Amino acid sequence: MKKGYLVWMLVMVFIIASGFTGNRQHASPKNAPQSDDVANILQSIPSPLEISSLIKEVGGKYDPSHLNNPKFVSNYTMTYKKALNLGIFSTDLGYANLYDQRQDILDYLDAVKSLSDGLGIGQFFDYEQIKKLANSSNNIPELLKVTQQNFENITQHLANNRRESVSVLILAGGWVEALYLTTLVYEKTKDSRLKEKIGEQKIALEQIRKVMNLYSDKPNFKNIIRDLEQLSNVYQKVRIITKDGKTAVRESEGEIIVSNETVSSVQISDGDLANISSLARGIRDKMIK
Repeated sequence: MKKGYLVWMLVMVFIIASGFTGNRQHASPKNAPQSDDVANILQSIPSPLEISSLIKEVGGKYDPSHLNNPKFVSNYTMTYKKALNLGIFSTDLGYANLYDQRQDILDYLDAVKSLSDGLGIGQFFDYEQIKKLANSSNNIPELLKVTQQNFENITQHLANNRRESVSVLILAGGWVEALYLTTLVYEKTKDSRLKEKIGEQKIALEQIRKVMNLYSDKPNFKNIIRDLEQLSNVYQKVRIITKDGKTAVRESEGEIIVSNETVSSVQISDGDLANISSLARGIRDKMIK
């Protein structure tokens, strides 16, 4: 496992864990995401690392100009901007890690730490210790132990303060950035795998919209919800067809397990893909301004 990937993985788990796990007894019943909604989101949204790996696999070149500049971190003074760009910078961190861009990795890690501090959760993110442990593969068990303790503290802190909406914004920012990067590389490579991955985001988008709508009464959410609705309108033309595949039979610990594999295909026109790319760029530009 690459050390860069390890750092990114911990950051992303930190983001997801901070808002979607743990005790929710203090959350507002009106606004708290339901467990089924959260489970669907986590299952349907591919990690930025998965998308970045595909980008590299199809021959996409590392281009830092495509990423949000970590020097802009001080521009984000409002909570919703900090949360959105924490997600965006975390995706960019994963992208830089995959290409082993050491200086960029450190710069984005600094940006993530800065925004975490600004959101009032930086005290649970031991930046120096994580960076030190991540530089040695021999310290992975200790690293996982430390970060797990951090996650538990963050989860309880946000739940106690009824701040689950912050995590929703972080998730939305990270997903939009990953979609944006994928469309940029597709425009250059025209690789069918990227086209299919873009089409598959129809499922993730609907799950994100569902949980975002739970916070429609919060400041600034309406604008993001409206932008995602416009994107959803284009995605309605995308068809995802799932068919039953071959039946697989295997033995596990003395038991016979029968499973049915499913095969999915995505139908998306070039025109709709161009519209999705344009909207994704526009939404992302609003987020980083």
